[in-house]
Amino acid sequence: MSDFFVYLFWPNPANASYDSPKALVLLAICLLFITASFAIKQWRKGLKNAPTKKLSRSWSSTTFWFGLIGLFLVVCRVEGISFLSMRVWWLAWLLALALYGFVQLKMFKARHYEVLPKQKVAATERDRYLPKKKKK
Repeated sequence: MSDFFVYLFWPNPANASYDSPKALVLLAICLLFITASFAIKQWRKGLKNAPTKKLSRSWSSTTFWFGLIGLFLVVCRVEGISFLSMRVWWLAWLLALALYGFVQLKMFKARHYEVLPKQKVAATERDRYLPKKKKK
């Protein structure tokens, strides 16, 4: 168990370079987050549903910041910056992303609604015999 904590909290893990597959995948994911933030912003401008627009207000900036922080973590790891290249920061980044996604999903399920058009109910046979409003 202590080996696991040493693995997570080692201040300057070695063996990282820009051409390693892990670093390339992480860079691609972080750049995807940044480009997705601009796509979300454009998608939001075209929304007509007010509750969806209100609930998705923070999505663009949050994906941008998660991408930027991820890029920072990759660069710190590759450049060997002590204490910023610890693996525990990636765990914290991933947990924060999962917590944000969970909260947004709960909020979306709880607060999202759609205004349905009203439908007039057709008159039934018994409506003829029920009392009507008096004319003034």
